[in-house]
Amino acid sequence: MAELSYPLAASSRAQVRSASERPVDEITLDAAVSGGLRPADVAISADTLRLQAGFAERGGNPQLGENLRRAAELVSFGDDELLHFYEMLRPGRSSAAELDSLAAMLAERGAERCASLVREARDAYLRRGLIT
Repeated sequence: MAELSYPLAASSRAQVRSASERPVDEITLDAAVSGGLRPADVAISADTLRLQAGFAERGGNPQLGENLRRAAELVSFGDDELLHFYEMLRPGRSSAAELDSLAAMLAERGAERCASLVREARDAYLRRGLIT
């Protein structure tokens, strides 16, 4: 792939693909109006999130880059699963053991950065007495 520049959609539309692998340059208003788009056609792909993470890091924002890399790990999860993870991570909603199980499941499914964040949250909640 040629060197990409930011913003991706403006500079390299033919190379950037959605979650369905549809090229971004095929996602048009006409395609939407004609019913030619599915939800996955307009969802961001893990590859695009990782590209955006690289831009953020090179632009001096490593925290945003890490957030985008975690987001890339989560694109394969369903909406219901993501909402369940969010609910589990709210302070006091899960035990330390439940958060350990969540972290293990995330790691098992290839979301190691997210698993690490869950473990960090568990440790912080334990230090503050928010969970047992």
